[in-house]
Amino acid sequence: MLDLLPVIAAAFGIPQYLPQLLKLRRTGDTAGVSWSWATLTSINNAAWFGYFMASGYWTASLPSTAAASLAGTLSVMLVRRGALNARAVGWIAGWAALLVVGAMVGGRIGLGTLLAAASIVQVTPSLWTAYRTAHSTGISAGTWALVLGELSCWLVFGLRNADVRLTALGATGVLASLLMLARARATNRRRVVTGDAVDAGNGRA
Repeated sequence: MLDLLPVIAAAFGIPQYLPQLLKLRRTGDTAGVSWSWATLTSINNAAWFGYFMASGYWTASLPSTAAASLAGTLSVMLVRRGALNARAVGWIAGWAALLVVGAMVGGRIGLGTLLAAASIVQVTPSLWTAYRTAHSTGISAGTWALVLGELSCWLVFGLRNADVRLTALGATGVLASLLMLARARATNRRRVVTGDAVDAGNGRA
């Protein structure tokens, strides 16, 4: 059963960013959605594709390809809606260059070592933006629920195969997705309470 975890992870991972893309396209709401996170997600998943292929995890190449493409599309959509973080461009470019150098110099091991920290680098902007935004109404709970599903699978798979890189990816992703889901839920609850208060005020008027 545990051998099927990469397949289950792929089922969660391939459509992972579609809910966020569709919500942004429908509402245009970028509140709480980080451009840096979307861009890093695209870059890191392109690097994960290389790692998975070199490691023989063929099934994992499908969700990493989908995530790189969809997150890249999300990054472009956020730029068009004025959500570009110009201050982050330099260090994101530096991180991408570091991944390339790591792969060229250290091969799969070198790239994998960097990718062990990539999940922390990737999720930090999303948490920072979501929790510093007063009303993070742009966050898609659907996307983060799928992230939780996929990375829970990789956490278990990494532990089973003693793969430190996949274990780090899974553990960081599970924690981050739970925090993002909690933020989205708190925002929705606040909107409901505010809406009820407005309706009550209109009723008294």
